[in-house]
Amino acid sequence: MLKPTAQKIATARKILGVPDERIPRSIAIIMDGNGRWARQRGLSRHVGHRQGADSVNRIVTASTALGLEALALYSFSIENWSRPREEVNTLMHLYAEYLIRERPSIMENNIRLKHLGRRDGLPNAVLRELDETVRLSANNTGMILCLAVNYGSRAEIVGAVRQLAQRAAEGDLAPTDIDEEMFSATLDTAGVPDPDLDQCIS
Repeated sequence: MLKPTAQKIATARKILGVPDERIPRSIAIIMDGNGRWARQRGLSRHVGHRQGADSVNRIVTASTALGLEALALYSFSIENWSRPREEVNTLMHLYAEYLIRERPSIMENNIRLKHLGRRDGLPNAVLRELDETVRLSANNTGMILCLAVNYGSRAEIVGAVRQLAQRAAEGDLAPTDIDEEMFSATLDTAGVPDPDLDQCIS
């Protein structure tokens, strides 16, 4: 994956045949259906999840080539912990493996990684690779890649409310100070453009 330049981005958009004004700034993708894909082919769910992990590279490559500002991949929700332990372990291994493998490419392409979701419950191996990639890419100025792992929209909202309530209790702000802008700035997605396009990949 080569570092995109303005000329390369323009060329990619021309090949796609879509006017610049119709290229979304931000896309959110729900990674779903790996198990169904594998079952339909008589394969194990493990194979399906690995295929899904491999597709992430193609998605990130295309998004970078088109000059997107942000790409969010919703890949593991809080509810997914109810899956069989072996399947969850496979997914966690794939996350750590992906971060190690793609870290050089993330840096080369000026991508900034951002984690969406809870940290508690994630294996140390995943947290270690996640933290390292986030740290190394913190000053990158290209596309923001949001990896939603152990994520739940309700949990995100509750977390933001608790933070604001704590600040209000400490006298740091008054309840009347809280508005949409402040609330948005407290969410995991703070600083990331709202998606222009939501897709469910299955």
